[in-house]
Amino acid sequence: MTQNPLTIRSAQPADVPAIFELICALAEYEKLSHQVTGDAGALALHLFGDRPYAEALVAQWEGKTVGFALFLHNYSTFLTQPGIYLEDLFVLPSVRGKGIGKALIQTVAAIAVERGCGRLEWSVLDWNEPAIGFYRTMGASILPDWRICRVTGDALNQLGSDQYLMSDL
Repeated sequence: MTQNPLTIRSAQPADVPAIFELICALAEYEKLSHQVTGDAGALALHLFGDRPYAEALVAQWEGKTVGFALFLHNYSTFLTQPGIYLEDLFVLPSVRGKGIGKALIQTVAAIAVERGCGRLEWSVLDWNEPAIGFYRTMGASILPDWRICRVTGDALNQLGSDQYLMSDL
């Protein structure tokens, strides 16, 4: 019997440099490298610090880290259940087609089921037809009527500084 060359496991602090390299590769694939302003140190803090903000899985093919999934909890008020938001999923192009991406998503889905989550969600760029097709084969619905709203940088700082304090209400 041959050994499976694929391993999916929870990320450990020693995986952070490899995960950050994969994040940079994802940004390059999406033509968004200019938006990568963070670093491996911040990633390590946010994954493994006193207050973790996200979790990650790593995919290893024949012992080499070739993919990752980074996810966090969200909440559905309509379902009144927690959910999981898959922030990023990436597999190196050289090992695509081997079931690695599917295994990563299935593992995140299993975590969602184990934790009693009501849904698993993620976003996909509208031009990324290979990814859209891939997600559909796993039963994902691509929601046509929803758009992502995002506030970053100076706009976020301005919005946050204009907040009402509870004592002001």
